[in-house]
Amino acid sequence: MPDTPTRRRRAGSVATHAVLSLGALVMVFPFLWQLLTALKTLAETSRVPPTFLPDHWNRTSFQEVFTALPFREMLTNSVLNTLGRTLGQLVFCSLAGYAFARMRFWGRDVLFGLFLSVLMVPGSLLVLPQYDIVQRLGLLNSAPALFLPGMFSAFGTFMLRQFFLTLPTELEEAARIDGAGPFRIFWSVMLPLVRPALAALAVITAMWSWNDLLWPLVVNTDPQKMPISAGLTSLEGQYETNYPVMMAGSLIASLPMLLVYVFLQRHFVQSVALSGSKS
Repeated sequence: MPDTPTRRRRAGSVATHAVLSLGALVMVFPFLWQLLTALKTLAETSRVPPTFLPDHWNRTSFQEVFTALPFREMLTNSVLNTLGRTLGQLVFCSLAGYAFARMRFWGRDVLFGLFLSVLMVPGSLLVLPQYDIVQRLGLLNSAPALFLPGMFSAFGTFMLRQFFLTLPTELEEAARIDGAGPFRIFWSVMLPLVRPALAALAVITAMWSWNDLLWPLVVNTDPQKMPISAGLTSLEGQYETNYPVMMAGSLIASLPMLLVYVFLQRHFVQSVALSGSKS
């Protein structure tokens, strides 16, 4: 017979795994419901009470989504939008975060406070001035109109600044002794050390860019220039919505972000652990 402490640890482990399994089921259930809805007929999706499994497994919704929308063009626009915003934020926010964290110049703290004040402004208030800028540049209904305003963020600057602050100053001093300049220190010494933070920012920015809806609907009204997030809204009719086709399109559109998270999951978790262990 195992002793009481061992039995308690086993009971605690079983309870922990049960709670985690229940949480995983809750998280996975919307995706499962999405898949099952895409495999139903339109009549089944409107049935009351709703059914969990389809009576007739209908796979044509995954084909119809490519004919109901310029799906390939929209996916391409989403990829360009996501890549443009993500790469832009990794470059500009890392440069700004490094400058605010490691370089000394007049008015640095005041300027950083102004940067943080942007976080208190709702994003919807910035739509009109950003639209006016894009219109004056003649970029409406184009791919650059999607990602140019999102290539920099105060959140990304603040996040990377906090990570740069945790790095020891001895690394910079050793690099200066070896004759490295400010940019060489940033690129070769400091930037590789904040790789987990860059991966976390990349995941956050990619998911936000891929799912962005308001800005693409404002600047790109041409379906050929819309990302998939905006294009799927056109499937919602005034009197009737083809839910199987919409769910099929949403499921296909969510797969790239799942792959991004799978590939960057290790770095993302590592960045969260580091942010909680360093002051």
